[in-house]
Amino acid sequence: MADDETDAAAVDVPPMSDYLSANNDSNTNATPPVPDGSRRRVRVGIDVGGTFTKSVAIDSADGSILSAATVPTTHDSARGVSDGILDAFTKMTRDSGLALDDIELVAHSTTQAINALLENDTYPVGIIAMGVGPTKKDVIRRTELNANKDSSEIHRGLRTFHEFLDTSHLISEQEVSSSIERLRESGARCIVATEAYGVDDPTNEEFVAEQSARAGLPCTSSHEISGTYGLEIRTLTAAVNASIMPKTLQVADFVEGAMRGAGVLSPLLVMRGDGGVTSMETFRSKPILTVLSGPAASVAGALLHLRVTNGIFVEVGGTSTNICIIRNARPEIRYVTIRDHPTCIRSMDVRIVGVAGGSMVAMSGKKVGRVGPRSAHIAGLKYSCYANASQIESGDVVMISPKPNDAPEYAAIKCPDGTTYAITNTCAANALGIVPDGDYSEADAQAAKASMKKLGQVMGVSYSEVAMSILLTSTYEISNAISGILREYKMRSQSTMIIGGGGGASVLVPEVAKLLQMRYERAPYAEVISSIGVASSMLQDEMDVAMSNPTPDLISKAHKRAREALIKKGAVAESVTLDSVYIPEKAILRITSVGSVQMSAGGAGGADTGPAAAFGSKEAISRASEITEMPEAQISIEFESDHYLIAVGRTAGHRLFRKKVKYHVLVLDRLGRTKLNVPNGLLFWGGKQEIVERLDRLLESRHSGIAPPVHMIDDTRMLDFSGLTSASHIVGAIRDELEDDADAAVVVEL
Repeated sequence: MADDETDAAAVDVPPMSDYLSANNDSNTNATPPVPDGSRRRVRVGIDVGGTFTKSVAIDSADGSILSAATVPTTHDSARGVSDGILDAFTKMTRDSGLALDDIELVAHSTTQAINALLENDTYPVGIIAMGVGPTKKDVIRRTELNANKDSSEIHRGLRTFHEFLDTSHLISEQEVSSSIERLRESGARCIVATEAYGVDDPTNEEFVAEQSARAGLPCTSSHEISGTYGLEIRTLTAAVNASIMPKTLQVADFVEGAMRGAGVLSPLLVMRGDGGVTSMETFRSKPILTVLSGPAASVAGALLHLRVTNGIFVEVGGTSTNICIIRNARPEIRYVTIRDHPTCIRSMDVRIVGVAGGSMVAMSGKKVGRVGPRSAHIAGLKYSCYANASQIESGDVVMISPKPNDAPEYAAIKCPDGTTYAITNTCAANALGIVPDGDYSEADAQAAKASMKKLGQVMGVSYSEVAMSILLTSTYEISNAISGILREYKMRSQSTMIIGGGGGASVLVPEVAKLLQMRYERAPYAEVISSIGVASSMLQDEMDVAMSNPTPDLISKAHKRAREALIKKGAVAESVTLDSVYIPEKAILRITSVGSVQMSAGGAGGADTGPAAAFGSKEAISRASEITEMPEAQISIEFESDHYLIAVGRTAGHRLFRKKVKYHVLVLDRLGRTKLNVPNGLLFWGGKQEIVERLDRLLESRHSGIAPPVHMIDDTRMLDFSGLTSASHIVGAIRDELEDDADAAVVVEL
């Protein structure tokens, strides 16, 4: 969003010092009424971080920020983080001029799922495995998760109990109920229903889930979590999901009850780890989908405002730093592994480093040993740079233990009145004067210098050397992580940008970029970028459909099912777009569906609205040039639809005595994200009859028994037919999918 697009008074976000005052007052900006008196359409995004919970209200029409508020995250509250969510929402709307009727949706990120797993705050799981009699031993072996079933020991943090049901006959209600009761008596608080090939016929898993609900125990069916084959991985993922369901059910009820009690009647959504949002009902049944939703929210916000092709997004919070990878204008998505739990859940690839803006300094003799992982927030201390300079000057350096079991190695300033202040990265950055004026992390430079001088007296060096030592120790750790990412993904530092986000972005990220000699840009509204991402994200779903023998009919039915599933979750039917790709090594068709939330068709967050305006031909050519590493003069836009642009780059070569042209085909969506990248392919487009005839001629002319991968792009879909190897099947499938009166394009990989 350009600075001149928004009223500066409406989006002013005060520095961190305002948020860290003794009474924790947050910023609430008054929002002027709509000039013509018409109803304002507002989206609210709330990001629940480890340190702060931040709420932002965004105008759905133009993406401008109307109001913002920040409160401490209420981890220790009786109602958990839901109290902080309500506090942030209430402070944001209070005196801001926002009417509850103007709010069309509220979406929030959550740390509940990942925290429960990392802190081992999970519940015992009862696994009901099913299979045909002769396969009993094999099914038990693949679904029994305990390392020692006799003692029911924790396996990778999970405590599980096991039952087997023989499905060679029709299982009865009595059999299932008895199994559930035995598991309950053993200590299970939730149930997993899993069956070999349950993705093909989930009837038995659904029957067990019904009986479990009657018994009052939450249940996860393995087919609900993933449509992939692989009984072990499906069962383990379902068990991880089930183990946190009782906790997240409680949180979901708290959040929904609090918001409804406050008079909010608009839809409540939750951020997913892959960058989309989903319903509260999905959060209740599949909380594992929200793992890493906080970093996903930040990346979504950054991509909304910045034209990033290849970048490393570095979000610096108070306690930790999240590092995410953006390639070809989209975040990298991977299967998630949590505490050695391999899962079939896909989320953004996030690396977490235990150093951030509030990280404290751990001493090693008279030198800085390390910075973090303890932070001022964990220690319950204020930053010394937010104190009065005279207070710090009168204090002494002491060594403290932020947590009871910590060694007394963290440096702090204890004042004569007994108040203790932490020495942090933010103090070091302010002492050196590298934090810009008006920045969220700006503090009293004199107080910051005073704390560095006090520590310098202990170390026997100047205040500037102390500050540089602190920042270099911190930036080295982050730089190491980024260097590893660049090597892993084979990204070039010269063409990769570092983007800073989070309240502590200006404290550490510019120094990281200098150390790595990479380009740096601070995300707009970095301190609330995650909340912006939550508010602006669209409904998104990813469905893996097991398909060992793809046929046109099966693919078409899968596409229809994915579309209907997203509409059922609240997407406007005409806004739904589908991307599908066949993955032969896993025998699955992966379908990604994206759509605007109900009540907001045509508003911010759609494919062609919001702060980052839709890509035009000129911008698409520029991005294609970056991705293909070809000169812009060799690239042209050959096909455009409502949601997609197709660029073609041409390179001339020679084969024997003939000149041969090679075509690089690149499909981008209207936000500039790469949807398909074919280094050597053919593109043609037109109406239904023309496409079918040309494709038929092309495939017949190849004189090969196996057809090449083929993709179809129309106004709202990009469909992959590479699972079909027969030319006649491909032509028939595309004929069935094409509309009679609409143009489409076909890409053939060579």
